[in-house]
Amino acid sequence: MVPGLPLPPEVQLAQRLAGNEQVMRDRALRKLRKYIMTRSQRATGAFNTEEMLKIWKGLFYCLWMQDKPLLQEELGRTISQLVHAFQTTEAQHLFLRAFWQTMIREWVGIDLLRLDKFYLLMRLVLRESLMTLRTRRWEQRKIEQLLELLTTEVLHPDSQAPNGVKSHFLEVFLEELTRVGAAELTADQNLQFIDPFCQIAAHTKDSLVLHKITRCILETIVEQAPLAIEDLMNEVDTQSEEGEASDGGEESDGGEESDGGEESSEDEQDLQDTPPKRLHAGSVYRAGPEAYMGHVWDDEENTGPVLQFDYEAIANRLFALASRQSTPSQNRKRLYRVIQKFRVLAGGTFPDDDVPEKAYKKLLEGRRGRKKRKNHLSTLQPQNEQAACSAGGSEAEASTSDMSPGMKRSRREDEKTGQREPPGKRKKPGAPAKGAGAQQPARKRKQPLQSEK
Repeated sequence: MVPGLPLPPEVQLAQRLAGNEQVMRDRALRKLRKYIMTRSQRATGAFNTEEMLKIWKGLFYCLWMQDKPLLQEELGRTISQLVHAFQTTEAQHLFLRAFWQTMIREWVGIDLLRLDKFYLLMRLVLRESLMTLRTRRWEQRKIEQLLELLTTEVLHPDSQAPNGVKSHFLEVFLEELTRVGAAELTADQNLQFIDPFCQIAAHTKDSLVLHKITRCILETIVEQAPLAIEDLMNEVDTQSEEGEASDGGEESDGGEESDGGEESSEDEQDLQDTPPKRLHAGSVYRAGPEAYMGHVWDDEENTGPVLQFDYEAIANRLFALASRQSTPSQNRKRLYRVIQKFRVLAGGTFPDDDVPEKAYKKLLEGRRGRKKRKNHLSTLQPQNEQAACSAGGSEAEASTSDMSPGMKRSRREDEKTGQREPPGKRKKPGAPAKGAGAQQPARKRKQPLQSEK
């Protein structure tokens, strides 16, 4: 670079984002957002890959320098929401591609103490990436482009992504998809989201990727089947109740229309004031992004809706991929076991009698019974202590009754003296006690051999 020329804006912002003072970093982050919004509005102001990598290097070390978990979470949320400052889908994808390339490049240098905040950053960036799809009404083409970007940068063999990045990405993908789109996505759209992972599981040679896809995505869908069925039945019941209420209202409107003008206006005002009901999984309602910004997930009472899937369609898709000749035998065996579970689910039963019970114990923990379980455990604890005390006393009595007379006598002597020998050196029952007046048995002398004589 020629001396005397000013540095590019991306380099200046990156240097300030990695500064030592938090005030400087916060000011640089606000300026970066304004700079992205201003440049994205220009017709010729598109970013290139080199500029975006410089920006992400500054953002990476901005989070690196941040201490305290709450401030780290707030900063990670602010950084991840920068994707919405870009006006075009191409610029957003360039921003996301540069993020994953930066994480792959810098991952080996992250120490153990800073690992958690970068795990959180990956989760938040993935969440905001799915938010961009929701703002565009889950267009099929946009979904395909984002999935291609994620699988190419993270799971493709040429990406050289570390195992930590691949593992965490596969662990949180279904969770974040559920959080963002479970109330809107249909079964066909959900199948489109998991189809790239099914393809990778069919031909990958990485055992870690195969295990994470089958365990964190496919088998998780099987475990969540009880909750998905429950949400679907609740939605059907809600729709039937609303239909009956509307039919009853139409029949009673004829007699009350003449003198109910004021009452109807009051009812309309009440309907406007009441908040909308939460939609269950599988519905196709479309709402604006601002409707979800204030949505709070109550872990004590409700874990939110669950993704709906067509289990027969998933089984057919997996079988079509696993039955190919190019599929490795290890992958085929693993997928056939999962296919069997999906086909049993499609038939109306669970693949194993223990699966629903385990799923309910694990997944319904936040929906119902947390407080009841705590109270139940607190009431059971004194009973368990009493039972343990009584059992301990009975065992002690049984152990003393089973002792031989010699063991009882040696135990009484130990209690009188206050000393006991270690367990490895305890005397056998009936053996003479060693004391001051006890005579030691004479040792047998070794007789010499005849050759020595």
